[in-house]
Amino acid sequence: QVQLVESGGGLVQAGGSLRLSCAASGSSSGINAMGWYRQAPGKQRELVATITPGGSTMYADSVKGRFNISRDNAKNTVYLQMSSLKPEDTAVYYCNAKTFFGGNSWGQGTRVTVSS
Repeated sequence: QVQLVESGGGLVQAGGSLRLSCAASGSSSGINAMGWYRQAPGKQRELVATITPGGSTMYADSVKGRFNISRDNAKNTVYLQMSSLKPEDTAVYYCNAKTFFGGNSWGQGTRVTVSS
């Protein structure tokens, strides 16, 4: 089983930047894709970005050009660099890891608040 711990959330003004980190432990050698999702108040959880072990990435249209996902496979860590933040980016951000064996793990979430 994979355990995920996020960090880096906080309060930032619109136009600002934040970097989220997510460290994996446990059965991390079997991790395949990792990603970030977010859930705003009253809304469903949505995909933000994903990255494969080889570095292929995918982004939600709403964050393309503003967010960048990366990973350090040696450290079993995935990052989300967020720039040009908007109030609509306010949400709890969750790290996700999928394993080659069908596992699907979630972090506890880190809150990002963007003030206008």
